[in-house]
Amino acid sequence: MQDSPYIRPARDVLATEARGLEALAAGLTHAFDEAIHLLKSCKGRVIFSGMGKSGHIAAKIAATMASTGTPAFSIHPGEASHGDLGMVADDDVLVLLSNSGNSSELRDLIAHARRQDLRVIGISKDAQSMVGQAANIFLQLPDVEEACALRLAPTTSTTMTLALGDALCVVLMQEKGFQPSDFHKFHPGGKLGLDLIQVRTLMRAAGDIPQCHMDSPMADVLEVMNAGSLGLVALMDDNGLAGIITDGDVRRHSTLPLIEQSPQSLMSASPISVLVDSLAVDALKLMNDHSITSLIVRDLEDRFVGLLHIHELLRAGLG
Repeated sequence: MQDSPYIRPARDVLATEARGLEALAAGLTHAFDEAIHLLKSCKGRVIFSGMGKSGHIAAKIAATMASTGTPAFSIHPGEASHGDLGMVADDDVLVLLSNSGNSSELRDLIAHARRQDLRVIGISKDAQSMVGQAANIFLQLPDVEEACALRLAPTTSTTMTLALGDALCVVLMQEKGFQPSDFHKFHPGGKLGLDLIQVRTLMRAAGDIPQCHMDSPMADVLEVMNAGSLGLVALMDDNGLAGIITDGDVRRHSTLPLIEQSPQSLMSASPISVLVDSLAVDALKLMNDHSITSLIVRDLEDRFVGLLHIHELLRAGLG
């Protein structure tokens, strides 16, 4: 089937931008390493700025960097000239974005950086431009044509700039050892926040779980289990958790008088468990895979530290 009149030029746009990204990747130099070292050692904030479309890209890169463990924000160069330069402190690093490198609106930011002896990372196509000359570290964009039919509208250039910003953010977060638990601190809302909740956040502590000594009379064990409203009881011995009895275990042994049976004969000595630092979504999958409604929670020393019930997962919006 032939491409429609609309799909054909759309493919051309994407192919042009893809060529730009390939050229960008191939052209990375040691300057990228220097930029990562500077950003990693920054004691203040990383401040991005650009004019027009570059300003929108600056805001997105700053948002990504802030959400991955490096304090960052974007500043409009026009507003900077009318008071927002006060937001730029001595320990900050400036990242200036301009396709041509000669956006006049960036002049006041550059002058301020020189007065305050601030380090500047410049991103543009022209190393001899205003931004290129002002930068301590210069990341050059390849001279690839724009993807619009007139070769004028910022398309390929903004895509390359955004991708280069993403590369800085991702490599920087890896260098800082940014973990999923750190990510959750900055993304507590929405589905992403739910996906990053740890078991420890939702579990009930071991002390809040119905418990009996494994040598207790069966009548006492059943009474404790019924009073606990979790549908289970933890059987303990001198070494900690010996096993659990669930209401399912009770039903499976109901053909014999329960009172005459020993707790050990009903209990599961090796209940399915999950580590306390596991993600709640992984714990839910484990429950679904085994058709159970609760998991014993253990720490890295294999100690019984709590219990995760399906109700906690549902209340959190999982499942």
